[in-house]
Amino acid sequence: MAAVTVLCAVRGEAETAVVVALGAPGSGATVTRRCDDLTELLAAAAAGAGTVAVVSADLPGLDRETVGRLHQAGVRMVALADGGTPVERLHAIGSDAVLEGLDEAALLDAVRDTAPLRGVGAPAGAGLGVPGPARTPSWPEVDDDRTARTPGTVVAVWGPVGAPGRTTTAVELAAALAGIGGRAARRRRRGPDAPAPAPATTLLVDADTYGSALAARLGLLDDAPGLAAAARAAGQGALDLRTLARHSPVVAPGMRVLTGITRAARWPELPSSALEVVLERARELVDVTVVDCGPVIEADELLMYDTHAPQRNGATLAALQAADVVVVVGAADPIGVQRLVRALEDLREAPVPVSGRTVVVANRVRASAVGPKPDAAVRDALDRYAGVGDVHTVPDDGPALDAAVLAGRTLAEHAPSSPARAAFVELAGRVRALVPQPA
Repeated sequence: MAAVTVLCAVRGEAETAVVVALGAPGSGATVTRRCDDLTELLAAAAAGAGTVAVVSADLPGLDRETVGRLHQAGVRMVALADGGTPVERLHAIGSDAVLEGLDEAALLDAVRDTAPLRGVGAPAGAGLGVPGPARTPSWPEVDDDRTARTPGTVVAVWGPVGAPGRTTTAVELAAALAGIGGRAARRRRRGPDAPAPAPATTLLVDADTYGSALAARLGLLDDAPGLAAAARAAGQGALDLRTLARHSPVVAPGMRVLTGITRAARWPELPSSALEVVLERARELVDVTVVDCGPVIEADELLMYDTHAPQRNGATLAALQAADVVVVVGAADPIGVQRLVRALEDLREAPVPVSGRTVVVANRVRASAVGPKPDAAVRDALDRYAGVGDVHTVPDDGPALDAAVLAGRTLAEHAPSSPARAAFVELAGRVRALVPQPA
């Protein structure tokens, strides 16, 4: 059997002991590169100089993004804890093995047992206007028993460019799933005696790196760190449930919000490796996580070569890959339908696997844009050109939505009898039918 090739990035006196132990006759391993810093380690990994990296826990710059880049290069990582770095953090950033103290036999076993990854791209670790009155968010205590329950569901709300209503759909879907203001809509659509569906705790996440709008949409101050702070904690292996809850205030009963970046230029603060951890923790915190995604899903690496660069669309791609349900939103007008047809093709050819169930939503359906019988016209067009036979339509109710935006409230709070609100309640019912119900 060929010897395991090892990249050594160990600091201090322990480096010599590691190199001697791995280079001993019969060890089954060989050190191919001794790296002084993280940059040299990543360069050696990208060049294929090794299959396992032995790294000091205190190596400057070591975080989840670094481990993700090693895994993409096909390199597993064995971390040597130094006593000053919590072992939990090393596991949280995606280390494949963690050794407490330098034991030569344990080191050899860890290196031999940590098989190299196969292939590339494996995951790290197994409106304008006068605002309404400002909200006063609250941070209630986290349910310590939440981790013992069924993991929550992730719903990604995505759609093409052109403002088809992704943010509005994400907000109203999260509110409907949380059971906010649903009584009037239920009477309108199902009758006065219809039983109420069980409300779910929801987390609304703004992962749009092009035009973050959830804070303004809900009347929240946009100076809170929100998702960027949660992503930083995830990258450092320090994101637990209480940290996530501290950054996602409750804006309505059962509904939390994790606001997005305040400026589009801050998109490098949301790497996909960190978003994966945020969404995993969100499954433990709430029943349903609704992610407002950006419109572009092009993989930036396809435009580059011989280098590694952050992905501006990494947050959206991470949300789509993690989603159990993908709600694809398009505008119900000739241009919007055309964009929606192309968007569905792009989704099928996404650079990451999108395995979630898909629900297609035609938003702002109105006769003035598509002619008489607008619902049927939109459904026929999408069936003919995109092969989508089941389309959920949302009627246009501009006055109610404008008033809700002006007040900084959801339709559920400001206009619960709106026909658009009733359609979003029905959409929530369709999403519930596609995912396991919380215990």
